[in-house]
Amino acid sequence: MITADKPLVWLHGKVKTPPFSTNARIEAGFLLRQLQKGMRLSLPHSRPMPSIGKCCHELRINDENKTWRLFYRTDRDAIIILEVCCKKTQRTPPTVIETCKMRLHQYDGGHLS
Repeated sequence: MITADKPLVWLHGKVKTPPFSTNARIEAGFLLRQLQKGMRLSLPHSRPMPSIGKCCHELRINDENKTWRLFYRTDRDAIIILEVCCKKTQRTPPTVIETCKMRLHQYDGGHLS
């Protein structure tokens, strides 16, 4: 039985050049494709983000002189992209966490996961 790839649902952000370098964009696309195929990623590429919610993660993309973060949730039927940002510190800013939670709440209001 062939299973369809999960679609990406972008609630916010883009992965494009610029501001991503070409190599960082390619890496992000490769990792997102793995998620679409149902693979589970772990460190150093992805880590759980229970502070945002169940099945939420942070995808890490190293670029030439910065590190990009894609916050996402894996649902049964889709990969939900919550935020794309350049992370400048070890700790995720509380505003990013709250924004991701708000986007999930709005998304779930019209969608059962």
